[in-house]
Order: sequence, then structure tokens, then C-alpha cells
Amino acid sequence: MMKNKINIIALIINLWAITTDVHAGFQDKTRALGLELANGAAAWADYNNDGWTDLYAAGTLWENMQGKRFKKITGNGEGIFGDFNNDGFLDLFTWNPIRLIQNNQGKTFEAVPLPELPKTTIRGACWFDMDNDGFLDLYLGGYETWPNESFPDMILKNQQGKQFAIHWKQTEKIHRARGVTACDFDRDGDTDIYVSNYRLQENLLWQNDGQGTFTNVAKSFGVDGDYNDNVWTYGHTIGSAWGDLNDDGFIDLFVGNFSHPPAYQDRPKFYMNLGPKEKFHFKDKSKAASLAWQESYASPALGDYDNDGDLDLFLTTVYAVGSGSIRNYPVLYRNDDNWHFSDVTEEQGLAKLPPTYQAAWADFDNDGDLDLVTAGKLFVNQDNKNNNNWLKVQLIGDGKLINTAAIGAQVRVRIKDRILTRQIEAGAGEGNQNDLILHFGLADSNVPVSLDITWPNRKTVNKTDCKVKQLVIVPYK
Repeated sequence: MMKNKINIIALIINLWAITTDVHAGFQDKTRALGLELANGAAAWADYNNDGWTDLYAAGTLWENMQGKRFKKITGNGEGIFGDFNNDGFLDLFTWNPIRLIQNNQGKTFEAVPLPELPKTTIRGACWFDMDNDGFLDLYLGGYETWPNESFPDMILKNQQGKQFAIHWKQTEKIHRARGVTACDFDRDGDTDIYVSNYRLQENLLWQNDGQGTFTNVAKSFGVDGDYNDNVWTYGHTIGSAWGDLNDDGFIDLFVGNFSHPPAYQDRPKFYMNLGPKEKFHFKDKSKAASLAWQESYASPALGDYDNDGDLDLFLTTVYAVGSGSIRNYPVLYRNDDNWHFSDVTEEQGLAKLPPTYQAAWADFDNDGDLDLVTAGKLFVNQDNKNNNNWLKVQLIGDGKLINTAAIGAQVRVRIKDRILTRQIEAGAGEGNQNDLILHFGLADSNVPVSLDITWPNRKTVNKTDCKVKQLVIVPYK
């Protein structure tokens, strides 16, 4: 009898161990990796071109030492990476203070003069090539000095990698921007801009004509937010993110609205891109997505953490305790297809994180799954032991027609009846940046795949026979 009891206990322990292993989730490896992270905006980028993605968090640059540890390099201010002079090394734009910092061959950094800017406060910006001249421009979101001052958004035009000039400054109805993110959502060969605005103001979708002229089409395309005529309100949007959430080849939009309890304030939005048949307008799929309300939602980051092929959602919160003494915590929602998402925060080891605006994905240890930096911690993905396959893609521009980091390019992979779509972006959420190397989870597919690449100038290339579980590097030709 005693022997049977021992065997049953052993069986229970083994089953528990297997279950724990399957759902290993994320583990906090911050200290083990030598990191001392502050809780500010984060950007992933390989600044020294050694093949290991480095981390710039809360204004401090940490060099990735082959995925085993990080080495502190320097500090400047929160910012995002882009190669403004096309020398093959990623430079840095920061907004606190406002500076352009040139990367000299991955060894030293020096400030480069910017044009004299009007008084401003910035919480988010993005790199993009607005006119396809091969050089990255900058969109700066103007915020506020509470309570009375609002500052205009601006576009800085890159002058052939030598300097910048103010191309455009917002003059009509100045908003209070938080996050800025770019995408050629209508697939017409030029990059458009989505601006997340705070203080119950409508969000902006700037449609690009390819010549550097932008028209706000947010309302007509259905992504300005919900407006209540009786109360005059939209939402308090802090950050948004582009990503193909239903694997149909068209890039959708998630808007992470902070909202107080009154129902008329805009909740977070899942907007489905309806594609060319509906002229790339959007449909609100928020009800189907089943995202539970929290008051202080802030900065979203989309990434396929479980390598099943679809983009999952991590969304931060910035109140520890909200209205009615309700606790607020960042959440991880797994994409279950058909616009339904499940809360897996606790299951994946990310429960009860503190308030943060920090959220960005990258495979820093090159093991094929995405890791997450948030709340001043680096969470290492334990791969979930699901045996799903993956592919990573690095595009390299020629520095003449295409910026060297290929920011603005899109890549599509077909798996059965799904089209997995990823884009290279330099700015998402509020002031964060995911890795510039694209990551595709391939689920259980183990056959070679083809890449359909759309470069920022609309040139398309097909690269066939790409074997799984590898990094594919594609230069522009």
C-alpha cells in the first residue's frame, strides 16, 4: 500500500514537472545578464554589427556579449535607432534631451547638429523615409507642458545624410502626441504615420502621397477613435502598434487607450485592415478580441512569443492603483486566431509587473524565440517547449535607393492558408523600438518557405527555399 502511494506521488511530481516545463514562459534574467535597467523607453538594435542585438533602455546603451551577458557602454537619453547617413551603422535620435547622435563604426558616438527647433516636449518619434530618396527622415510627436501648452508635431527632412531641415510643422489644431509609429498600411509604396494623442483628442493617420505631403484620413478610415457628441471625448491614447493580427497579408492596427471608468471614454482598439476591396479602411474588432478593461493601459508591443505564426499582444499599464482602488498590471494576451485573445500573463511568468511605459521584443540570445524587455527587467523566453519552428529575416539596404536598415520594408511568408506579414519599423508604442530583424513563428511547419519582400520603394523580390530555424540575410539588389 505504501509503495503504491509513493508511486502515485512520484507520478504527480513528474506530471507537475512536465507541465511546468511546457509552460516555462518567461524568466527574469536581468541581474544574471549583468543588466541594471531603469524603467524607461527601450530600443533594440545591433549598434556594432556583431550579429547580436544590443539594448538601449531608459537612455543607457548595453552591449550584448553574445547572448551571455550585457556590458554597459554609454548614456544619452531615451531614443530610437536609424542609420541617417547610410554608413551601415545605426545612429540614435533622443528626445530628452533632443539630440542626433552619430554612431562612428560602432566604436564612438558624437552629437550632430539639428536645425533650431521651436520649444517642444517629445514622448515619441519614428524614423521613416517619407519620399523614398533612400535617406531616413524623422517624425517628432509634440506633447505638452501641463496644463496650458500644446506643442506641434514636426517632420525633419534628411538632407542626403548630412543634416536635417524642418520640412513640416503642425499648425492647424495642435494635439498632444504620445506615440508615433509608421507603416505603408495601404501598400502604395510610401510610408504613412499614425499618431497617438492624449487628453481625449482624436488620433491621426497621416496618409502619404509619396512626395512628402500628408493628409489626415483617420476619421474617414475609421481609426480616429470613438467620439461622443454629448461629452466631447475620444480617449487618452499613449501608444499604438501596427501588425497583421489575422494573417491575411494586410497590416492591422492596435491602439492602446488609457481610459477612466466612464463608458464614453475610448477603450483599447483592435482595428482590422480591410485591404484593397475596401480601399484599406479599417473595421473595429475590439469586441471579439475580449481584452479586459484596465484604466491605465499605455504602450503596446506586438510579437509572436510562442512561434505559432500569429502576433501576440503585450500591453503595459502605468497606474499601480486605479480608480476604485483597482490594481492595474501589464498583460500578455495570446492571439488565438479569429480576433480572439486570451490572457496568459500569469501562465507565462509575467504576473503583477509594476507600472511601466517600457515594452519591446527581440531575440537577443539568437535562440529563435522573442524575449521581452519591460518594467526595467529583461524576461528571457524559455521557448515553451512546443517545438514550433521559426525564421528570422534581416534586410540590408544599399544606402542609395534604400536606407541601410531597410526601415519601411515588409516581408510576407505563406504557410498553408495564412500569410504572415512583418515590417521593419523604428518606433512603436510610446517611444519604444522592437528589433529591426524580423521574426516569424512558423508553428509546426518544417518545410522551406518563400519570402515575398516589398522594399520601401515598392520593388518586390521573391526569395525561395528558405530553410526553417535560421537567419536569412537579404541585401537590396
